[in-house]
Amino acid sequence: QVQLVESGGGLVQAGESLRLSCAASGSILRINAMGWYRQAPGKQRELVAAITSGGNTNYADSVKGRFTISRDNAKNTVYLQMNSLKPEDTAVYYCNAAVVAANGGYYRSMELWGQGTQVTVSS
Repeated sequence: QVQLVESGGGLVQAGESLRLSCAASGSILRINAMGWYRQAPGKQRELVAAITSGGNTNYADSVKGRFTISRDNAKNTVYLQMNSLKPEDTAVYYCNAAVVAANGGYYRSMELWGQGTQVTVSS
């Protein structure tokens, strides 16, 4: 079964840091772009940061200079280092990946989502 498993969420105070991890597992041939999204209560899911297989990154304006996305291709893992956290960063964070993986005897392109991890920042 091809899946993404996230870890690293929690409750912190404003100004503190957290690091999220997301590992892809299963019969994966290739992982293209990976990213992190978040969804706060009553709001739409939004892109936080993304990284290509070559290491190019882009960030939401609201997190530039505070968050850093990185990946370890050997471990099929993407990370999100979150510094100087603010209460408005409170949300469920989801990992996303575009992969080519085995499905029904063939390799297919798929979009995977993690189960989500809660990040809560208190003021």
